Amino acid sequence: MLEPATTQAEGFVPLRVKQVVRETSDAVSLVFDRPPGGAAEFRYLPGQFLTLLVHVDGQEHRRCYSMSSSPALDEDLQITVKRDRDGVVSNWLNNTAAPGDELHAAPPQGRFVMREQERDLVAFAGGSGITPVYSLLRSALETTGRGARLFYANRSRDSIIFEKSLAALREGHPDRFTLCHHLDDEKGLVTAEQVETFIAEVADADFYVCGPGPFMDTVKKALLSAGVSADRLHLERFTVAAAPVETATVTEEVTIELDRRSATLAYRPGHTLLQTARMGGLRAPSSCETGSCGTCIAQITEGSARMLNNDALDDDEVADGLVVTCQALPTSRTVKVVYE
Repeated sequence: MLEPATTQAEGFVPLRVKQVVRETSDAVSLVFDRPPGGAAEFRYLPGQFLTLLVHVDGQEHRRCYSMSSSPALDEDLQITVKRDRDGVVSNWLNNTAAPGDELHAAPPQGRFVMREQERDLVAFAGGSGITPVYSLLRSALETTGRGARLFYANRSRDSIIFEKSLAALREGHPDRFTLCHHLDDEKGLVTAEQVETFIAEVADADFYVCGPGPFMDTVKKALLSAGVSADRLHLERFTVAAAPVETATVTEEVTIELDRRSATLAYRPGHTLLQTARMGGLRAPSSCETGSCGTCIAQITEGSARMLNNDALDDDEVADGLVVTCQALPTSRTVKVVYE
């Protein structure tokens, strides 16, 4: 049985595990019963994620997992979780989750969703990055007339998640869905040339990329070099490597306005604005903490900051002073941050 949460945190509700599906030797899908009285709150768009709150060995952890189910097909809510070498929660769920267990989750969030324009969908997924992409693909093919293409990279054939389901999707939509499997143990790591070849015949499309950092960096660079405009490129990162802090100006204090409360806090070098807010006892909104979902967006009204990673804000929003606080480091002596 899963270790129960000691308290129910604000914004989190219990979800009962209905079924556990072993996808591969290192990945499981968890299917949840629809929450009684909370079905409307848990409506979601293809590509969005849940934030789980769990306790492992007495420590509280919050982790984001994308839905692999499709809301367009009226399925039970499902997330897919892959083991990770250092993944405390993902490994714990793979080892422990069982039907009847209760997990606490916040309502769905995320900006990695289909755009309203009826453009084709071109996706690049690496490993467990297939999870939100799978939801997007199925929803697009079953409910729209869009064409879809998927380039799916894995270490080896036995690590392919949803292999049979993707094959069935191709068989069901042979004129609209193109599937390319890339196996590192046969072809090496993905190259820019392979990315460019895959999109050579693509005309009007939106591009979705999700997977390990190096894979995403290669695909993103190749797509931009091939002429894909930044507004057509949508990224979902699961983790972001910490960058070294190198600023000429030493930040002394940060003022944060949140929920009509203002607090001026001494700044600890290397901390993000979100971490600084937490150090001051403020309940700042957050979810993915990788700069992808946009939950922690706030406005810099005085001073300046730089972001280690930003997959949530466009250039105009950044120019207006918006930052994802989970990835923002102050770069001026004082900084004022306002959460809307």
